[in-house]
Amino acid sequence: MKRTLSVAIYLLLLATALPLQGQIVAERKVRFGSILDGDTVPYYHLKEVNILESASLLSDLEIRKNQKLIRNVKKMLPYAKIGKQRLDQLEREVAQLPKKQRKEAIKAAEKTLLADYSDELKDCTISQGKVLLKLIDRETGRTSYVLVNELRGKLRAGVYQTFARLFGYNLKASYDPKHNKEDNLIERIVLSVERGKL
Repeated sequence: MKRTLSVAIYLLLLATALPLQGQIVAERKVRFGSILDGDTVPYYHLKEVNILESASLLSDLEIRKNQKLIRNVKKMLPYAKIGKQRLDQLEREVAQLPKKQRKEAIKAAEKTLLADYSDELKDCTISQGKVLLKLIDRETGRTSYVLVNELRGKLRAGVYQTFARLFGYNLKASYDPKHNKEDNLIERIVLSVERGKL
């Protein structure tokens, strides 16, 4: 009886200890891996994870001191995220179009965007507009000037920049939370909002 039990355990261990070279069969799926020092180490592709210090979120004192900026970021963040989604969709749609059709598609997208959001955004304050420009840069990785230049041309971008400067905006200002204190505060507010602290 002991011999039969030990043979069964040996066969079970042998069956699990001899996977295919470079592959592991688990849950009826083939997983790739490698053998290191006799042990099989599987490869798994994991999603990127941001590890943040607790200091990157806002403290209670900072929340009390920056109520206006927090309110502005919370109001403008959804528009920046919508803008990013629409931009990605537009870029996919016009990627293979000829130049003339591309311009028409961009103009049509601009009209749709203005029709959908101009009433809501025209009531925004100057400080909310500045926050929106920063958040658009944060979401897209490109300044508003660069976006207008890519989509509508250098002349239009120059006209928009001149007009924006009259109201205290700078479309060429980039979002830099590592070196700019205000951008760092905006980044920390966004992280706090996304993690449900605000």
